Amino acid sequence: MDALAPHLAADAAAWAARLGLPQAGESEFALQLGDAGLQLVELGPQAPGPVRVDFVEGAVAHRRLFGGGAGQMIAKAVGVQSGIRPRVLDATAGLGRDAFVLASLGCSMTLIERQPLIAALLEEGLARAAGDAEVGAIVARMRLLTGNAIDLLRAWEGEPPQVIYLDPMFPHRDKSALVKKEMRLFRPFVGDDLDAPALLDAAMKLASHRVVVKRPRKAPTIDGNKPGYALEGKSSRYDIYPKKKLEAGA
Repeated sequence: MDALAPHLAADAAAWAARLGLPQAGESEFALQLGDAGLQLVELGPQAPGPVRVDFVEGAVAHRRLFGGGAGQMIAKAVGVQSGIRPRVLDATAGLGRDAFVLASLGCSMTLIERQPLIAALLEEGLARAAGDAEVGAIVARMRLLTGNAIDLLRAWEGEPPQVIYLDPMFPHRDKSALVKKEMRLFRPFVGDDLDAPALLDAAMKLASHRVVVKRPRKAPTIDGNKPGYALEGKSSRYDIYPKKKLEAGA
């Protein structure tokens, strides 16, 4: 854990203590705290740039402003339509991009991330965005839980989410799956979601209205329940497992 500026040393030390990380030392990766926020970076001459969660600027902001709004495939998949903004649980939150898109459309979002380093990036990014005049109202609709999603879903108390959204890490067969720097960074920490069938089963038992699973377009469905239908794009597919019709005001 490194502080990139002296005035951030205390905050970096706090993150290191909380996550059980050494302050410094030799490693292939480093968690760093700079003025732009918390970031994970691969070290070495061929390493890509750092990864951080930024809901205010960059690609996420561009998607919020120009991504197509309620016409986006993910919005259709979870059931966003006139008068309907479902309560959604994103059980594989990652960097929170899909959850942010849905929150920007008015959905109430609960996010679960089980990998502590990724959850830390997400938590810090949400906290930073909360102070922005435009984005603060959006991230206020996003609640983050850290832990194993299967356990959290099975022990859920209170009103169940109407929609549960899953985007499990898909097992890669070759290096083409590692093109994105996020994938290259996260694979050593996250691995493949080999428990995806158990996660789907837990989601099906909890969601009141539907479960949505994002997959690579040509990937097989997750073992277990079969989807009712799918929405297919150029590179991704959304398998939809309907349970009950979403209605306005519900």
